[in-house]
Amino acid sequence: MGELIEIKREQERVVLVAVEYNENEDSDAYLDELSELAKTAGAETVGRIVQKRETVSSSTYIGKGKVEELKELINETGATGIICDDELTPAQMKNLEEALSTKVMDRTMLILDIFAGHATTAEGKLQVEMAQLKYRSSRLVGMRRSMSRVSYGIGMRGPGEKKLEVDRRLIRDRISRLKEELEGIEKNRGTNRAKRLESGTPVAAIVGYTNAGKSTLVNKLTGSDILAADMLFATLDPTIRLLKFDDGQEVLLADTVGFIRKLPHHLIEAFRSTLEEACYSDFIIHVVDASDPKAFDHMHVTYETLRRIGVKDKPVITVFNKQDLISEKEIIRDFNSDVSVEISAKTGQGFDRLKEELLKLLLEKKVYIEKTIDFSKAGILQQIRKSGTLLEEEYVPEGIRIKAYVDKALFGKIKDSI
Repeated sequence: MGELIEIKREQERVVLVAVEYNENEDSDAYLDELSELAKTAGAETVGRIVQKRETVSSSTYIGKGKVEELKELINETGATGIICDDELTPAQMKNLEEALSTKVMDRTMLILDIFAGHATTAEGKLQVEMAQLKYRSSRLVGMRRSMSRVSYGIGMRGPGEKKLEVDRRLIRDRISRLKEELEGIEKNRGTNRAKRLESGTPVAAIVGYTNAGKSTLVNKLTGSDILAADMLFATLDPTIRLLKFDDGQEVLLADTVGFIRKLPHHLIEAFRSTLEEACYSDFIIHVVDASDPKAFDHMHVTYETLRRIGVKDKPVITVFNKQDLISEKEIIRDFNSDVSVEISAKTGQGFDRLKEELLKLLLEKKVYIEKTIDFSKAGILQQIRKSGTLLEEEYVPEGIRIKAYVDKALFGKIKDSI
């Protein structure tokens, strides 16, 4: 496939383009998000255009009149390209490029570009490259001219930024090799997951809309140092950190990639193994940016994404984060969760309540035992200390009298011995 191409890039100046399908849509908010995505990718937004239509134009995404208006805006602002808020077909992209004589990008291309820049682990880079290649493969027909340009997307940088003079066979062969490499990584992930299950340590998957504060929350709770920045998709690769409570109980926190509106299906498929951490978790911690006016929409997107990857019937704690940024109190509810907690991951507000709710969920998955164990079986205490909660321990003539909570897996192992 060739070596990575090093290119010196000047900052792109882009005009954002969207189609509003119904009056209930908040196009300005959607374009604000698209502008943040563009900023994250290194582009400056210099204009925006919205057209109200029942459906997009099959040939140019927006109508002919709007295309002319867009052309004038590009000339006025000195824009170097446009970004459309939907995924374009090859025909739409080709026709817009010819009509506007400028670079045309879509939402999927933009998000893939951001993921390419933020992937740091071998697995993340392989997954991004696969998603990029699948996206390109579906657009080879009718895009030979535009695909030959080095300046594809806002760079299409990092992993996957190969020579673009490729055909379907080469892409298919590369995807096959990527699948083989990822299968090996996924096998290791499965082995590690099996070890976690065997250890009996419960797992909580941290999910939520991008930039909701998931990584900041994990950092504060566990004292870890996951990258946390005020930008979309600041962290891409999954991380697992251990949270220890004062009573000795433990839970693993699995920080997952942030969700977003219209998350490209290429990425859902490529990152399925990573997102499946949520499927194998014992419960879900759903982080919501309560200061965002679109919080309800973001909650809907999160649950829809969880549904797409097969997560269901999990206990959910919804964490309404960023309370420190809220000036006027607005009641927000999540009717899909079992319990809600208001916090500020930045200041630590509400952390005591959050830990209380986490402990309640942990205890619900444990069995309470009150037994006197024979001295010859004192080794069982070590297992309880490791995987359960030893509430009381008293040495009496008959043995060791204990009161404890143990997880169901451990109880199944020791119940015949106590």
